[in-house]
Amino acid sequence: MEDKIKEVLEQLRAYLQADGGDLELIAIEGKTVKVTLKGACGCCPHAQQTLKEGVEQVLRSEVDPEIVVERV
Repeated sequence: MEDKIKEVLEQLRAYLQADGGDLELIAIEGKTVKVTLKGACGCCPHAQQTLKEGVEQVLRSEVDPEIVVERV
């Protein structure tokens, strides 16, 4: 599961980078994925929405429906 999470996050990074941001994987602890947002995403007022409605939903759809994404 960890490899699939990393693969999906790499794909999502391209979208964030296109808007001047980025995402870094910090840790995977069971079904909890800890990430940090960088660049424009790091200070964006919609960052939490990006994580929950974007990154988390894609991971749930493509990897496991119980995944939770946390910003650290």
